[in-house]
Amino acid sequence: MTLDASASGDHRHVLFYDGECGLCHRCVAWFLRHDRRSTISYAPLQGETYAGLAAPVPTDLSTMVFLEDQRIWTESGAVLAALRSLGGAWGLVGSVGRLVPRFVRDGMYRFVARRRIGWFGPADACELPGDATRFLP
Repeated sequence: MTLDASASGDHRHVLFYDGECGLCHRCVAWFLRHDRRSTISYAPLQGETYAGLAAPVPTDLSTMVFLEDQRIWTESGAVLAALRSLGGAWGLVGSVGRLVPRFVRDGMYRFVARRRIGWFGPADACELPGDATRFLP
């Protein structure tokens, strides 16, 4: 799976998130703070970058999607792959997290995903912090 060349630039790692979800915005802000090497770009699932992916992708907005060098990760796999791309201690957390069986990880992910708007509310109207070049449409 690849990004359309006109949409991707040199973005090899892209975290797609629900642009209308408060929890998702908080997760993106967390990744921005901890991604000291600026390895991840970000784009909303509702945006043209996600719509321009060359292969079939999930249409369910309750999951984060992580594009890593041509591979698509969803649900808990997306979070763990994004953590691994940070490297260092967070990369280790992402690697060790894979030891938990996927059905357990994804079950917990879906539990939170179903309740995320009720628990965390909609996304704030303000912009996410960070380098604007790391955000794709």
